[in-house]
Amino acid sequence: MKASQGILTVRGGMTSHAAVVARGMGTCCVSGCGDIIMDEENKKFTLAGKTYNEGDYISIDGSTGNIYDGIIPTVDAEIAGEFGRIMDWADKYRTLKVRTNADTPADAKKARELGAEGIGLCRTEHMFFEAERIAAFREMICSDTVEGREAALAKILPYQQGDFEKLYEALEGNPVCIRFLDPPLHEFVPTEEADIAALAKAQGKTVEDIKNIITGLHEFNPMMGHRGCRLAVTYPEIAKMQTTAVIRAAINVKKAHADWNIVPEIMIPLTGEVKEMKFVKDVVVATADAEIAAAGVELKYEVGTMMEIPRACLTADEIAKEAEFFCFGTNDLTQMTFGFSRDDAGKFLTAYYDSKIYENDPFAKLDQNGVGQLMEMAVEKGKKTRSALHCGICGEHGGDPVSVEFCHKIGLDYVSCSPFRVPIARLAAAQAAIKESK
Repeated sequence: MKASQGILTVRGGMTSHAAVVARGMGTCCVSGCGDIIMDEENKKFTLAGKTYNEGDYISIDGSTGNIYDGIIPTVDAEIAGEFGRIMDWADKYRTLKVRTNADTPADAKKARELGAEGIGLCRTEHMFFEAERIAAFREMICSDTVEGREAALAKILPYQQGDFEKLYEALEGNPVCIRFLDPPLHEFVPTEEADIAALAKAQGKTVEDIKNIITGLHEFNPMMGHRGCRLAVTYPEIAKMQTTAVIRAAINVKKAHADWNIVPEIMIPLTGEVKEMKFVKDVVVATADAEIAAAGVELKYEVGTMMEIPRACLTADEIAKEAEFFCFGTNDLTQMTFGFSRDDAGKFLTAYYDSKIYENDPFAKLDQNGVGQLMEMAVEKGKKTRSALHCGICGEHGGDPVSVEFCHKIGLDYVSCSPFRVPIARLAAAQAAIKESK
């Protein structure tokens, strides 16, 4: 996906994972074109009666879902002229801050150009997939001891630190919220025989041993399995490494820019119980405080959580005893509240629209009655426990105008969305403020 200029898929929909990740990268994506007849083996597909081979050119429009034969010239998005004037007016009226979901300095820079006031979500797992990093991470997964896992993670530490330093630099002192490792570990293991053999050699294990480890990581429902904060409970050394990288990066950038107010925000994903939040937070705080003391500097930081499990919203007053901020991950919160997968829902949602059961895709427009009620309850309960609690949203709904208006109404401090949706969010936040004043 990273190497692609555009992404076209047969399965999925506009809110499936491929579309969400593509949007975050600023890459055009049409997801779920079921009319395509694929011939993967011969590297070709047929659409509208024409066969396209590897090397042929097509153009795709991510807004309409249209697919065109041949190359259509494009221009880069920028804010200028009358568009710039409207954005200035919007900033004058809105009270809701607008951040961006960004994992790379290039994404962060583009978002800043489009008016983002910070990063609301940095997905650290997207930083693990380059060749040297994935090899070390696979070593960590296949290690039998804490020492072995720590040695493998030590190889990744400088890369993570460097990534965070570049993000802090790109944001110039604006808030940066870094989410700790979230996906299940099976997403990182090799699938090709050659890669499995190379990992076995590096680990001093047999190919059979590695295949057994990979099989052992298989889960029937990985999105509700061993992921998020559960990884840090099982392997605290992952949280230690990521905390070390976040704090060292902040210290280095602060030294270079004494006038910047750098306050790292560390976000623990998928918590649903205050005791697991406390367990991981204790690891983070002990590691962070040791790093700050060793450097002999002063540095404030915050530890919060991603609110994406209904139970977390229902017990938000408890969670807020440990969390200094809430950020609603409404992609997963919607998935878990409705009880269906956003990657598979496209198969039946059309029938639901035709039967007038749903008017909109709940992954594209926030369900204010159900999911929204959980969010409103969480904000209210959380602030009763911790009055200084700040709350935001970083799910895909953060770039949808109707959802942004709802976020304004329930008293969130910011919305965070993909870089190219930042102007939409700025305008929607202003319209919400004006509507409320009337």
